[in-house]
Amino acid sequence: MGEFKTEIINTTKQIGDLVDLLILLHVPPKPHESTMYIDLEGVNLCREGTLSIFTLLIDTGTPTSSVYLIDVFSLGVETFETTGAKGQTLKDILQDENIPKVFFDVRNDSDVLYAHFGVALEGVQDVQLMESAARKTARSRKHLNSLAKCVEQYAPDRRGLASWRLAKEKGAKLFNPKNGGSFTVFEQRPIPSEIISYCAGDVQYLPKLWKRFEATANMQQDLVNKETRERILASQKPEYKPNGPNRTLAPWSEDQNRTLDRWHGPGPRAHFDDENAWGLDDDEMWEYNHAEGWDFDKFLREFVERYRR
Repeated sequence: MGEFKTEIINTTKQIGDLVDLLILLHVPPKPHESTMYIDLEGVNLCREGTLSIFTLLIDTGTPTSSVYLIDVFSLGVETFETTGAKGQTLKDILQDENIPKVFFDVRNDSDVLYAHFGVALEGVQDVQLMESAARKTARSRKHLNSLAKCVEQYAPDRRGLASWRLAKEKGAKLFNPKNGGSFTVFEQRPIPSEIISYCAGDVQYLPKLWKRFEATANMQQDLVNKETRERILASQKPEYKPNGPNRTLAPWSEDQNRTLDRWHGPGPRAHFDDENAWGLDDDEMWEYNHAEGWDFDKFLREFVERYRR
């Protein structure tokens, strides 16, 4: 994406104005692309912890996008209950299925919003699931990717990535206990500049990632939407485990994987189910399955040479 400006939202007047802006952006005729990209931060971000910062990127298609850091720690429930000029609230927007919102792994964000503020998310598109569904084989889809891995792989802006990595590292040093930090830094006011940059970084590349996978979603969309909805519903149940096991495993069932395989069409492994019949390790399979301009003839030559050895 291009340049972006960052603004702290910590008054009810600002919340009301922001709500009015979001409503204005989504009145008919509605835009074809999403404008809301969201990430949350807090101390143990889930029902068992707190929500401190609600980061919102608004992408209107102009060269400069706006990133808002909403100070939930200071505003509390007023963040979601303050009305704009039309009588709408941020909670209303988040619960409107006709207003698209993009998250990367919505699970714990949904959990904390529902548990602490009664916000039942609707209209969510989860880029983590979109990226997973875009992979060509069931084997490569087994594990979910992190945001950092997706940004590194799919965002070609090498110069921008260097500053993005630096901002993420500086922020992590402040809150990661392994680096001597504490998550309570998200409750420090005024918000430290390193945390502002860190939060902005969490949404900075979401528009680019969303556009990358939205363009090829097609038949995948129903499966992705279904599993996104399942994530949200699961996060609202009493038995939900915010840090439960197998969180890095993709949700696709055997039938869903077959559907995704058919959507991706015949390829070098179309007749080998999920077994790695080519004798390649996981990294090699990943490289072949995700390379730009994949060369099947080259692949066969290399495979034959390997077989002969």
